[in-house]
Amino acid sequence: MLPDETNADSFTEFVTEKETPLRHALTAAFGAERGREACAEALAYGWEHWDRISEMENPAGYLYRVGRDRARRMTQRPTVPLPPTAVGHEPWVEPGLPAALERLSERQRLVVALLHGYQWSLAEVAEVLDVSKGTVQSYAERGLKRLRRRLGVEL
Repeated sequence: MLPDETNADSFTEFVTEKETPLRHALTAAFGAERGREACAEALAYGWEHWDRISEMENPAGYLYRVGRDRARRMTQRPTVPLPPTAVGHEPWVEPGLPAALERLSERQRLVVALLHGYQWSLAEVAEVLDVSKGTVQSYAERGLKRLRRRLGVEL
């Protein structure tokens, strides 16, 4: 059932406010191409079911999970959200970073990318993942520790 005009306006307002963060979160988790596709599918699902979803406490978090599930179905192996760097060229990132990110759990990779790559706050990440800020902090700490160990970085 498609939303009526009032619900269509509220969905448009929701998309204006939440599409970019939702796309960033899905791109951080699944790479640029699958992240964009997953975002589009999540928003299409949101449009079709807006009457129900608009009443939820955290519609963006719910649609993140819809997009995540769609992205997982696209392939079984997550892709690294950074492109590989060419040997002999000055990298814009540490050359070992894409491989090190790939070794993180999906949740750790997502949290690290959103916090440190997109400069999201703990509260913003917690909202889209529908978890507490403490849980986000824990994933970030564990993910950064694994990245540092994998890249041989000492603090």
